[in-house]
Amino acid sequence: MHHIDVIRIPSRSPGDTSGLEALIASGRVAAHDIVAVMGKTEGNGCVNDYTREYATSMLAACLGRHLDMAPAAVEKRVAFVMSGGTEGVLSPHHTVFTRRPAQGTPAVGAKRLTLGIAFTRDFLPEEIGRRAQIEETAAAVQQAMRDAGIASSEDLHFVQVKCPLLTPGRIAAARARGCEPVTADTYESMGYSRGASALGIALATGEAALPDLADAAVLHDWSLCSGVASVSAGIEVEHNVVIALGMSAEATSELAIAHEVMNDAIDAAAVRRTLETLGLHGAEGLERIVNVFCKAEASPDGQVRGMRHTMLGDSDIHSTRHARAVTGAVVASVVGHGMVYVSGGAEHQGPAGGGPVAVIARA
Repeated sequence: MHHIDVIRIPSRSPGDTSGLEALIASGRVAAHDIVAVMGKTEGNGCVNDYTREYATSMLAACLGRHLDMAPAAVEKRVAFVMSGGTEGVLSPHHTVFTRRPAQGTPAVGAKRLTLGIAFTRDFLPEEIGRRAQIEETAAAVQQAMRDAGIASSEDLHFVQVKCPLLTPGRIAAARARGCEPVTADTYESMGYSRGASALGIALATGEAALPDLADAAVLHDWSLCSGVASVSAGIEVEHNVVIALGMSAEATSELAIAHEVMNDAIDAAAVRRTLETLGLHGAEGLERIVNVFCKAEASPDGQVRGMRHTMLGDSDIHSTRHARAVTGAVVASVVGHGMVYVSGGAEHQGPAGGGPVAVIARA
């Protein structure tokens, strides 16, 4: 079984690897133990956000030097998930996950944090946002759960996926083969890819059944969702990267994870309930928190608690950017700082307009 450690480090720029280098140099982290890195970069989080690709490239090159591996080989070994957009008070950072064999004997009657990763095959452009992506993601989630030693969906608290989007070149390639992609709008393709991936998570966890997951359900049937899904789309991948976070009685980590579902973008009560599950009440013990991970989106019905919002009609700033700023501020107000992982675009990730929130803290 596994012993997981999680370290959050600030980032001075998308290409900054000094924090990771310092961790390795200090002996706190061994490069060969790193299995995943999740980061927030200060790009726009949209189709042309190359800060995600740049950050991944720099991190892979950094680890490659320590592992004596080519960066491309590192990306097949480590699950990199970079989420663009640090609007408002959100602060750029990386969260580094390490995994070693279990250390000593697991605490009797106590479950601790565990983690598993998996990768799907590369998707054809016309598969993005459709049934093929749903099914492949479901299989990868189940593989990641096995890799983590997560025994059941009840012990699964957060599934982070990095998924591809459609570019003009990918759309043209599909059409050259006589295939029509789900959309010709590159920005809209991000939502389709996130939505199909989230439904794949729901299929893997039993929150949705395969007969209900036709192509037409993606971005249309909002009753279908997963309460543990977090999906970020980017130009830097053509496959899905999966990180499964949960609890196991066989794990020996000093950390624990819990999750709740935010019903809307300002649901601070859900964040507090998650902290309370981990024994954190009010302002006491907040230093035990390693990081908070959550999804945010502008409610598709144009309202928050019965009041009209204007995020969907802003021609200057995409709604995902508004949503990250709003929910980032809500989470920061509860935990006392903005160095938290808030990802925009929560299609089928929790209820429409809301999204899952998970907290990793020292047990």
